[in-house]
Amino acid sequence: MDALHLLTQRRSIPRLSAPAPEGEALENMLAAGLRAPDHGALTPWEFVVATGEGLDKLSAILKNAAQADNEESAVIEKAANSPYRAPMVITVIARTKSHDKVPLIEQHISAGCAAQAMQMAAVAQGFQGFWRTGKWAYHAAVRESFNVAGDDQIVGFLYVGTPDCTPANAPKRDTSKYVSYL
Repeated sequence: MDALHLLTQRRSIPRLSAPAPEGEALENMLAAGLRAPDHGALTPWEFVVATGEGLDKLSAILKNAAQADNEESAVIEKAANSPYRAPMVITVIARTKSHDKVPLIEQHISAGCAAQAMQMAAVAQGFQGFWRTGKWAYHAAVRESFNVAGDDQIVGFLYVGTPDCTPANAPKRDTSKYVSYL
């Protein structure tokens, strides 16, 4: 796949089915994530891959968080079912390090770049994905389940699988509305 086409036509595909990447395809995705911009070579990321029983564990984590908040049954059910929207969910965590020249925001952004790099690598190999965060990424019980503390953050859940629908065309955006020059 042409890299420029991949980048300029990127779409999130919310309906995904099996198969998910595995073997070399998954390794390519993870390697792409590890090539994200990384000021200071701090490697401020962790990728937690959930498939099969891992999706069941993620479901239980999200369900427990919703129950801890005394959410309505529909919200609890939605939280519990969310991991099953794809055959793979990669939780991307910013694992920050104290550094006098690399502020936390750069480390969080670096982890976000890793998530996009993995999504683009999935698409380049014929898979698809979408990146979600939502309130559960910031919930204390979810953070604790992933051993996220202090300045570390879950920057998103990257859902990955095989497209189960035809994506809409990428929206046309006029660069003049978003770009200025000095």
